[in-house]
Amino acid sequence: MAIRKKSNKNPPVLSHEFIVQNHADIVSCMAIIFLLGLMFEITAKAAVIFVTLQYNVTIPATEEQSAETISLYHYGIKDLATIFFYMLVAIIIHAIIQEYILDKINRKMHFSKTKHSKFNESGQLSAFYLFSCVWGTSILVSENYISDPTSLWRDYPHTLIPFQMKFFYILQLAYWFHAFPELYFQKTKKEDIFRQIVYIGLYLFHIAGAYLLNLTHLGLVLLVLHYFVEFLFHISRLFYFSDERYQKGFSLWAVLFVLGRLLTLILSVLTFGFGLARAEDQQLNFSTGNFNILAVRISVLASICMAQAFMMWKFINFQLRRWREHSSSQPQSVKKKFVSAKGKSSRKERENGINGTVTSNGADSPRSRKDKSS
Repeated sequence: MAIRKKSNKNPPVLSHEFIVQNHADIVSCMAIIFLLGLMFEITAKAAVIFVTLQYNVTIPATEEQSAETISLYHYGIKDLATIFFYMLVAIIIHAIIQEYILDKINRKMHFSKTKHSKFNESGQLSAFYLFSCVWGTSILVSENYISDPTSLWRDYPHTLIPFQMKFFYILQLAYWFHAFPELYFQKTKKEDIFRQIVYIGLYLFHIAGAYLLNLTHLGLVLLVLHYFVEFLFHISRLFYFSDERYQKGFSLWAVLFVLGRLLTLILSVLTFGFGLARAEDQQLNFSTGNFNILAVRISVLASICMAQAFMMWKFINFQLRRWREHSSSQPQSVKKKFVSAKGKSSRKERENGINGTVTSNGADSPRSRKDKSS
């Protein structure tokens, strides 16, 4: 799948500008190499590790549970190869959305450089958040995690997970890993790089933590909840860029953001402080994937609380900045109204001869002087 950006310049091969302009073509060739490897018996075993999910376990059918065999998955070192391949796929999809959707909108709207970069960021993230929300919600419904909240901690450790859930986590990790090379491909400003690295690192830390500590059920619920709130913010920002009078989306997002943080803390405290704390098996066991000990529970809960506090701090600063901008714009609008009203009154006064050269006194007018002379 070749993606070529139109440019009048022909930079030198393998130069910085050449890689940036043709990075989607280069990555597409790399992904095709792995797919072609599936066609030959010699390379098929190695290519399968990159393209398909590994570590599947087939559970035979039983009369009590299911009439069909079930294939479940656990994690392992080979997942890094799968994450790498789908990271390449994420880069290709990123380039497709950028070139065929966002760039066309940017050319029509004529955004400034600052709005241009923010519009691209919100466009990419809103598409990813929407896709992840829909997919994650379908998994929650099919696995009955919403109707039964105790499934968040019941039967821990959740070492064996269904295909859809493992694929979901693989793609989540692949997407956020792809964000690192995108900082180079999108020519991110130096002053924004640190902020982006912290932003990406927080996602990777918590998603990988839920995946490796076998807390996939809780992680899926919290991700869907968080992604829905973030999707609402970025879609509201897209509408705001098209029409700056649009503010309703931000108001709704502000309410749901606070509710989302509270619900995240409630579910986390219930899982670690109530559900896992009362489990019978509370011994660290790497072979069975059991990490249900006091130190791990406190560390994970503290990490979640710190992340929520950090986001609330950023949220409060964002709201204060908006209120300052709104309050500073109000005096200017009042001043403009006052000046316009004053201008209208001065015109009326001039017409009535109060401050103008023409007065209501007929003796001072040229016509009256002419009548007197005659």
